[in-house]
Amino acid sequence: MKDNSGKDNKRLLLIDDDPNLILLVKDYLEFRGYEVITAENGREAIQILDLETPHIDMIICDVMMPEMDGYALVQHVRENPRTNWIPVLFLSAKGQSQDRVKGLNTGADVYMVKPFEPEELVAQVESSLKQAIRLIHRPGSSGDSSSKIQVPFDVELTPTELKVVQFVAKGLANKDIANHLNVSQRTIESHVSNMLGKTGLNNRTELARWAIENNMT
Repeated sequence: MKDNSGKDNKRLLLIDDDPNLILLVKDYLEFRGYEVITAENGREAIQILDLETPHIDMIICDVMMPEMDGYALVQHVRENPRTNWIPVLFLSAKGQSQDRVKGLNTGADVYMVKPFEPEELVAQVESSLKQAIRLIHRPGSSGDSSSKIQVPFDVELTPTELKVVQFVAKGLANKDIANHLNVSQRTIESHVSNMLGKTGLNNRTELARWAIENNMT
């Protein structure tokens, strides 16, 4: 049974040159109640955006694609006032720190490394959509999601929290972090929750971005 709670009219643009990944992600997101439009590369995506804006709520995009890659697409999206508010989630097989930093600095809101857990993808989509709504409705907000993450200056992480946030910044799910540190998934969830409380950040996406921006990785 489809889970359509709170997802009415949410339309996602999914861009990847791998037809198998397109099929897998599209089916999973549609099962969760989203409407999904697909494109094979950045140029095709821009044509769709020109037709569909403002009805695209989020972009999920591969980085390395023929004709126009994800970096060029995001730059185009951010430079256009009609589309610059749209959240962008990068999917990439390149998981090095410099790759994630480049993706976020280019204008992506989330950077996930392939292979990924479908449930985490859905969680990141839902988080990004909620954050976009908050930015749009915040008084005096320009909706600029590329501004630097702000946290209290006196935040101190424990050694274990620092290890966890480094894995979060690499795009690992809580289950994978738990395996690396040989602890339970619930323990990792507790550490993430504690760090969100300390920093005042809203989700793992912001936590990862903060870690990358402050060279914790």
